[in-house]
Amino acid sequence: MKKLLIAAAVAGSLASPMAHAQKIGLAMAQLDTFLTILKNGTLDAGKKAGASVQVEDAGNDVGKQLSQIQNLIAQKVDAIIVNPVDTDATPKITKMVTDAKIPLVYVNRKPVDFDKLPAGVAFVASDEKISGTVQTQEVCRLLKGKGEVLVLMGELSNEAARTRTKDIEEVIATKECSGIKIVDKREGAWDRTKGQDITTNWLSSGVKFDAIIANNDEMAIGAINALKAAKKWTPGSLVAGIDASPDALASMKAGDLKVTVFQNAAGQGTGAIDAAIKLIKKQPVERFVNVPFELVTPSNLSKYMGKN
Repeated sequence: MKKLLIAAAVAGSLASPMAHAQKIGLAMAQLDTFLTILKNGTLDAGKKAGASVQVEDAGNDVGKQLSQIQNLIAQKVDAIIVNPVDTDATPKITKMVTDAKIPLVYVNRKPVDFDKLPAGVAFVASDEKISGTVQTQEVCRLLKGKGEVLVLMGELSNEAARTRTKDIEEVIATKECSGIKIVDKREGAWDRTKGQDITTNWLSSGVKFDAIIANNDEMAIGAINALKAAKKWTPGSLVAGIDASPDALASMKAGDLKVTVFQNAAGQGTGAIDAAIKLIKKQPVERFVNVPFELVTPSNLSKYMGKN
């Protein structure tokens, strides 16, 4: 009997490194096309690192997300990765998680308290100053610096939507693009159906425009669908998005979407796991881990097919 107990104890001690595999909580704002790719990238990277990842989907409800994060803290996970529903709620999240002495990584959406993030907290994303800038510079080039544009904005509670819209305005204010005028801006909440409805309303009100610049691909595809439904689509119609989602790349291949910007969703997920594991091990991590944006046009499209 004693021998069996000793054998079990030895087996237990041999197994103990596995028992201490890191457990990481992943609190997602929602699981739309792009964020699902990010979630899958996180899960794949977690698996490779030998960590288990528990996914929580807030369904775009900030109250639900705060409660999910409280549950992850109660479960004493080793680190928490947060894709915030509302970036204005991040000071509360930062306090909750750091008070519990749990490493925290924000991913994809910039926390409003970024400049004040304490040690043990990192932000992994692509620099939004680049996204709307390269997108609008390409639209300006295609319009030869002149024309009228409409803007479809993401949820304005989201820092990315505000920054991407500001990027558009700043490019249009440059000398090369000063012949371009923004005729109207509407909040399409990152959503394809809302992008389609807003564009349908623009078309029925008779507004004249030369291009539609959308803060993401879903709204851009909605705009294209509206143009087609109203029989206003031509091969020269200019609609631009951001993210280089699979649907966007398929739309570009079909000759519809003219501009998008590759945001490496899986790369952001991998970067978030890497940062979380370093923080768990008390290793240094940059406050901002940048996963670069890249302009995608029909001329370099083949390089990006199947990447997101």
